Amino acid sequence: MNDLHSQWRKDYEAPFKGWDFSYLDGRWLEGQPSWDYITLARQLVQKSKSVLDMGTGGGERFASLAPFPKHATAVEGWKPNVAVARRRLEPLGVRVLEVTESGNLPFADGEFDTVLNRHSAFQAQEVFRILKAGGVFLTQQVGGDDLNDLIREFGAAPQYGDWTLGTSIKQIRDAGFRIKEAEEWTGQVEFKDVGAIVYFLKAIPWVVKDFSVDNNLRHLERLQRKIDEGEKLAFTRVRFLVLADKSGEE
Repeated sequence: MNDLHSQWRKDYEAPFKGWDFSYLDGRWLEGQPSWDYITLARQLVQKSKSVLDMGTGGGERFASLAPFPKHATAVEGWKPNVAVARRRLEPLGVRVLEVTESGNLPFADGEFDTVLNRHSAFQAQEVFRILKAGGVFLTQQVGGDDLNDLIREFGAAPQYGDWTLGTSIKQIRDAGFRIKEAEEWTGQVEFKDVGAIVYFLKAIPWVVKDFSVDNNLRHLERLQRKIDEGEKLAFTRVRFLVLADKSGEE
Protein backbone atom coordinates (compact mmCIF):
# COMPACT_ATOMS: atom_id res chain seq x y z
CA MET A 1 0.00 0.00 0.00
CA ASN A 2 2.94 2.34 0.64
CA ASP A 3 3.80 2.27 -3.09
CA LEU A 4 0.24 3.34 -3.84
CA HIS A 5 0.47 6.15 -1.30
CA SER A 6 3.60 7.40 -3.07
CA GLN A 7 1.88 7.26 -6.45
CA TRP A 8 -1.15 9.10 -5.11
CA ARG A 9 1.10 11.86 -3.78
CA LYS A 10 2.77 12.12 -7.20
CA ASP A 11 -0.68 12.42 -8.80
CA TYR A 12 -1.60 15.11 -6.29
CA GLU A 13 1.55 17.11 -7.10
CA ALA A 14 1.21 16.76 -10.88
CA PRO A 15 0.72 20.19 -12.50
CA PHE A 16 -2.72 21.35 -13.56
CA LYS A 17 -3.03 24.42 -15.78
CA GLY A 18 -6.01 26.07 -17.38
CA TRP A 19 -8.73 23.46 -17.75
CA ASP A 20 -6.57 20.70 -19.20
CA PHE A 21 -7.19 17.17 -17.91
CA SER A 22 -4.93 15.44 -20.44
CA TYR A 23 -2.91 14.04 -17.51
CA LEU A 24 -5.81 11.62 -17.04
CA ASP A 25 -5.84 10.35 -20.63
CA GLY A 26 -6.43 6.61 -20.46
CA ARG A 27 -7.20 6.74 -16.76
CA TRP A 28 -10.84 7.80 -16.93
CA LEU A 29 -13.89 7.44 -19.12
CA GLU A 30 -16.21 10.43 -19.10
CA GLY A 31 -19.68 10.24 -20.57
CA GLN A 32 -20.78 13.15 -22.73
CA PRO A 33 -24.14 14.95 -22.89
CA SER A 34 -26.63 14.19 -25.62
CA TRP A 35 -25.94 17.61 -27.17
CA ASP A 36 -22.61 18.95 -28.49
CA TYR A 37 -21.84 22.27 -26.79
CA ILE A 38 -18.83 23.02 -28.99
CA THR A 39 -20.83 22.56 -32.20
CA LEU A 40 -23.62 24.80 -30.91
CA ALA A 41 -21.14 27.45 -29.77
CA ARG A 42 -19.23 27.37 -33.05
CA GLN A 43 -22.43 27.92 -35.02
CA LEU A 44 -23.19 30.99 -32.90
CA VAL A 45 -19.66 32.40 -33.20
CA GLN A 46 -19.75 32.07 -36.98
CA LYS A 47 -22.85 34.30 -37.05
CA SER A 48 -21.58 36.81 -34.48
CA LYS A 49 -20.05 40.25 -34.80
CA SER A 50 -19.19 40.42 -31.10
CA VAL A 51 -18.77 37.49 -28.71
CA LEU A 52 -17.95 37.02 -25.04
CA ASP A 53 -16.82 33.76 -23.43
CA MET A 54 -17.42 33.64 -19.67
CA GLY A 55 -15.20 31.50 -17.44
CA THR A 56 -12.88 30.62 -20.30
CA GLY A 57 -10.46 28.64 -18.09
CA GLY A 58 -7.22 28.42 -20.02
CA GLY A 59 -9.10 29.20 -23.25
CA GLU A 60 -8.87 25.58 -24.40
CA ARG A 61 -12.42 25.19 -25.68
CA PHE A 62 -12.96 28.77 -26.77
CA ALA A 63 -9.83 28.62 -28.93
CA SER A 64 -11.34 25.69 -30.83
CA LEU A 65 -14.13 27.99 -32.07
CA ALA A 66 -11.79 30.24 -34.11
CA PRO A 67 -11.89 32.20 -36.35
CA PHE A 68 -13.50 34.95 -34.27
CA PRO A 69 -15.17 38.24 -35.14
CA LYS A 70 -13.13 41.41 -34.61
CA HIS A 71 -14.75 42.00 -31.24
CA ALA A 72 -14.04 38.83 -29.25
CA THR A 73 -13.48 38.84 -25.51
CA ALA A 74 -12.99 36.18 -22.84
CA VAL A 75 -13.16 36.57 -19.08
CA GLU A 76 -11.74 34.34 -16.36
CA GLY A 77 -12.03 34.74 -12.61
CA TRP A 78 -9.22 32.47 -11.41
CA LYS A 79 -5.95 34.37 -11.66
CA PRO A 80 -3.61 31.46 -12.53
CA ASN A 81 -5.77 30.70 -15.58
CA VAL A 82 -5.69 34.24 -16.94
CA ALA A 83 -2.09 34.10 -18.16
CA VAL A 84 -2.69 30.68 -19.71
CA ALA A 85 -5.77 31.98 -21.52
CA ARG A 86 -3.94 35.06 -22.78
CA ARG A 87 -1.13 33.00 -24.27
CA ARG A 88 -3.64 30.82 -26.07
CA LEU A 89 -6.29 33.35 -27.11
CA GLU A 90 -4.58 36.68 -27.76
CA PRO A 91 -2.81 35.37 -30.92
CA LEU A 92 -6.32 34.54 -32.18
CA GLY A 93 -7.46 38.14 -31.68
CA VAL A 94 -9.29 37.58 -28.39
CA ARG A 95 -8.99 40.08 -25.53
CA VAL A 96 -8.72 38.29 -22.17
CA LEU A 97 -9.72 40.00 -18.92
CA GLU A 98 -9.51 38.90 -15.30
CA VAL A 99 -13.12 39.23 -14.19
CA THR A 100 -15.25 37.53 -11.55
CA GLU A 101 -18.00 36.06 -13.70
CA SER A 102 -20.66 36.12 -11.00
CA GLY A 103 -20.30 39.85 -10.39
CA ASN A 104 -20.93 42.99 -12.42
CA LEU A 105 -19.34 42.75 -15.86
CA PRO A 106 -17.13 45.61 -17.15
CA PHE A 107 -18.94 45.95 -20.47
CA ALA A 108 -21.33 48.42 -22.01
CA ASP A 109 -25.05 47.81 -22.37
CA GLY A 110 -25.70 45.83 -25.54
CA GLU A 111 -22.00 45.29 -26.28
CA PHE A 112 -22.24 41.67 -27.48
CA ASP A 113 -24.55 39.71 -29.72
CA THR A 114 -23.40 36.35 -28.32
CA VAL A 115 -22.45 35.33 -24.78
CA LEU A 116 -21.08 31.84 -24.17
CA ASN A 117 -20.77 30.23 -20.77
CA ARG A 118 -19.55 26.70 -20.14
CA HIS A 119 -19.54 25.64 -16.49
CA SER A 120 -19.13 29.16 -15.15
CA ALA A 121 -21.16 31.26 -12.74
CA PHE A 122 -23.23 34.12 -14.10
CA GLN A 123 -25.73 36.80 -13.16
CA ALA A 124 -28.57 36.48 -15.65
CA GLN A 125 -29.44 40.18 -15.38
CA GLU A 126 -25.86 41.17 -16.20
CA VAL A 127 -25.75 38.85 -19.20
CA PHE A 128 -29.06 40.32 -20.38
CA ARG A 129 -27.73 43.86 -19.97
CA ILE A 130 -24.59 43.36 -22.08
CA LEU A 131 -26.43 41.60 -24.90
CA LYS A 132 -27.84 43.44 -27.90
CA ALA A 133 -31.53 43.07 -28.67
CA GLY A 134 -31.81 39.76 -30.48
CA GLY A 135 -28.58 38.55 -28.85
CA VAL A 136 -28.10 34.96 -27.72
CA PHE A 137 -26.93 33.40 -24.46
CA LEU A 138 -25.72 29.79 -24.49
CA THR A 139 -24.74 28.11 -21.25
CA GLN A 140 -23.87 24.57 -20.24
CA GLN A 141 -23.92 24.11 -16.48
CA VAL A 142 -22.85 21.46 -13.99
CA GLY A 143 -25.96 20.32 -12.13
CA GLY A 144 -26.08 20.61 -8.35
CA ASP A 145 -26.34 16.82 -8.01
CA ASP A 146 -23.14 16.27 -9.98
CA LEU A 147 -20.72 13.81 -8.31
CA ASN A 148 -22.78 13.59 -5.13
CA ASP A 149 -21.95 9.89 -4.88
CA LEU A 150 -18.22 10.67 -5.13
CA ILE A 151 -18.53 13.45 -2.54
CA ARG A 152 -20.16 11.02 -0.10
CA GLU A 153 -17.23 8.61 -0.49
CA PHE A 154 -15.16 11.26 1.30
CA GLY A 155 -17.66 11.87 4.07
CA ALA A 156 -18.54 15.28 2.68
CA ALA A 157 -21.96 16.80 2.12
CA PRO A 158 -23.19 18.00 -1.29
CA GLN A 159 -23.24 21.80 -1.48
CA TYR A 160 -25.08 22.83 -4.62
CA GLY A 161 -28.22 20.70 -4.70
CA ASP A 162 -30.46 23.68 -5.43
CA TRP A 163 -28.70 24.43 -8.74
CA THR A 164 -30.94 22.69 -11.26
CA LEU A 165 -32.20 23.17 -14.78
CA GLY A 166 -35.44 24.54 -13.38
CA THR A 167 -33.68 27.05 -11.14
CA SER A 168 -31.49 28.19 -14.01
CA ILE A 169 -34.44 28.61 -16.38
CA LYS A 170 -36.28 30.71 -13.81
CA GLN A 171 -33.30 33.03 -13.27
CA ILE A 172 -32.71 33.44 -17.00
CA ARG A 173 -36.38 33.98 -17.79
CA ASP A 174 -36.80 36.44 -14.89
CA ALA A 175 -33.94 38.50 -16.32
CA GLY A 176 -35.98 39.02 -19.48
CA PHE A 177 -34.75 36.26 -21.75
CA ARG A 178 -36.84 33.98 -23.92
CA ILE A 179 -35.89 30.32 -23.51
CA LYS A 180 -35.29 28.70 -26.88
CA GLU A 181 -33.88 25.35 -25.77
CA ALA A 182 -33.34 23.56 -22.45
CA GLU A 183 -31.97 20.06 -21.92
CA GLU A 184 -30.64 17.97 -19.05
CA TRP A 185 -28.36 14.94 -19.07
CA THR A 186 -27.26 12.43 -16.45
CA GLY A 187 -24.36 10.09 -17.13
CA GLN A 188 -21.23 8.65 -15.55
CA VAL A 189 -17.53 9.18 -15.17
CA GLU A 190 -15.40 6.12 -14.43
CA PHE A 191 -11.92 6.38 -12.93
CA LYS A 192 -9.55 3.53 -13.75
CA ASP A 193 -7.38 4.02 -10.67
CA VAL A 194 -7.51 5.90 -7.37
CA GLY A 195 -4.68 8.22 -8.37
CA ALA A 196 -6.88 9.57 -11.15
CA ILE A 197 -9.44 10.56 -8.53
CA VAL A 198 -6.67 12.23 -6.51
CA TYR A 199 -5.64 14.38 -9.47
CA PHE A 200 -9.24 15.17 -10.36
CA LEU A 201 -10.15 16.32 -6.85
CA LYS A 202 -6.96 18.36 -6.56
CA ALA A 203 -7.87 20.13 -9.79
CA ILE A 204 -11.41 21.00 -8.67
CA PRO A 205 -10.98 21.72 -4.93
CA TRP A 206 -14.56 22.88 -4.36
CA VAL A 207 -15.88 19.30 -4.70
CA VAL A 208 -14.22 17.92 -1.53
CA LYS A 209 -13.11 20.74 0.76
CA ASP A 210 -9.49 20.61 2.01
CA PHE A 211 -8.83 17.49 -0.06
CA SER A 212 -5.34 16.00 0.09
CA VAL A 213 -3.87 12.52 0.13
CA ASP A 214 -2.96 12.74 3.82
CA ASN A 215 -6.29 14.26 4.86
CA ASN A 216 -8.25 11.61 2.99
CA LEU A 217 -6.01 8.56 3.14
CA ARG A 218 -8.62 6.24 4.68
CA HIS A 219 -11.16 7.22 2.03
CA LEU A 220 -8.65 6.60 -0.76
CA GLU A 221 -7.71 3.23 0.71
CA ARG A 222 -11.39 2.26 0.81
CA LEU A 223 -11.72 3.15 -2.87
CA GLN A 224 -8.63 1.06 -3.61
CA ARG A 225 -10.22 -1.93 -1.88
CA LYS A 226 -13.23 -1.53 -4.18
CA ILE A 227 -10.97 -1.78 -7.22
CA ASP A 228 -9.16 -4.78 -5.71
CA GLU A 229 -12.55 -6.47 -5.26
CA GLY A 230 -13.47 -5.87 -8.91
CA GLU A 231 -15.78 -2.88 -8.46
CA LYS A 232 -15.78 0.03 -10.87
CA LEU A 233 -15.16 3.53 -9.57
CA ALA A 234 -18.05 5.10 -11.50
CA PHE A 235 -19.87 8.22 -10.35
CA THR A 236 -22.80 10.32 -11.51
CA ARG A 237 -22.41 13.37 -13.74
CA VAL A 238 -25.19 15.92 -14.29
CA ARG A 239 -25.21 18.59 -16.99
CA PHE A 240 -27.84 20.93 -18.35
CA LEU A 241 -27.92 23.33 -21.27
CA VAL A 242 -29.94 26.48 -21.84
CA LEU A 243 -30.12 28.52 -25.04
CA ALA A 244 -31.93 31.84 -24.64
CA ASP A 245 -32.29 35.07 -26.57
CA LYS A 246 -32.94 38.72 -25.78
CA SER A 247 -36.01 39.32 -27.86
CA GLY A 248 -38.01 42.52 -28.30
CA GLU A 249 -37.04 46.16 -28.38
CA GLU A 250 -34.78 47.85 -25.88
